[in-house]
Amino acid sequence: MLIVPEKDIADLMTRDAAFDAVEQVFAAMASDDAYNFPVVREAIGHEDALYGFKGGFDRAGATLGLKAGGYWPHNLEKRDLINHQSTVFLFDPDTGKPAAMVGGNLLTALRTAAASSVSIKHLARPDAKVLGMIGAGHQATFQLRAALEQRAFDRVIGWNYHPDMLPNIAKVAEDAGLPFEAVDLPGMAEADVIISITSAFAPSLMADHVSPGTHIACMGTDTKGKQEVEAALLARATVFTDEVAQSISIGEAQHAIAAGLIAESDIHQIGAVINGAHPGRTSDTDITLFDGTGVGLQDLAVAARVVDLAQKKGIAIHVDF
Repeated sequence: MLIVPEKDIADLMTRDAAFDAVEQVFAAMASDDAYNFPVVREAIGHEDALYGFKGGFDRAGATLGLKAGGYWPHNLEKRDLINHQSTVFLFDPDTGKPAAMVGGNLLTALRTAAASSVSIKHLARPDAKVLGMIGAGHQATFQLRAALEQRAFDRVIGWNYHPDMLPNIAKVAEDAGLPFEAVDLPGMAEADVIISITSAFAPSLMADHVSPGTHIACMGTDTKGKQEVEAALLARATVFTDEVAQSISIGEAQHAIAAGLIAESDIHQIGAVINGAHPGRTSDTDITLFDGTGVGLQDLAVAARVVDLAQKKGIAIHVDF
């Protein structure tokens, strides 16, 4: 078995590599060449933590495995650790033997950012200029860096539940040479692309905060009860997702489905757009929304890429397991 520790991930994995891995696995899912296993995600009754397992099998990429981990909301304040903690385990699909154990913390941030970035590439207007950010935590910085590579944005606007955290994303914008402005939520109407990356259980972005032609990437809702945007917004939009089953059960669409505002058939796989089976955006006035629930296959795809890179560089640790 190979081990790639968390400390080595930053020197191995690039945003480009994460983007390619996620785009390819989304395409494989839409072609029925890859599928996710049912998600296990539970509140464990300790430290207010959510813990679970996401796994799957990518036949096209010969990748089998799971990610174990979750969200510990007090880690940063109590232990100076990031709140999201995870590890990816890969198995040989031919024999079932353990193949690799990979640190999953940075990979989770990179693959989540890659997913929204893929959605921007395929669904946002080509002339998008203003990028709106809702959320300013650890993962928001990864989201912003990845998004800025997909369009020639000239301005970033942002809102957060805790305004004192906005300098986190302001610095990323300024490092990219772009002005940053804090706005109230109605001010998001100026944005051509909006990324929401919070852990909220109540919506912040409302339907009337969004202008025609906007693309929204909802990246924080991955648990039953979580919600970042008003359900009515999904009724206004053409809705895409990583996996429909997760979207309607633990993703942003769960609320619109429950309210009867949309049907399961109204939700489309982003992989179908990548493959050319769905046209995606059809006009400059369409509102498109990507419900990024976070699928296990994303984790496996980026972990497999890291293992390959670690082997090529000779830094993978071999263990007789």
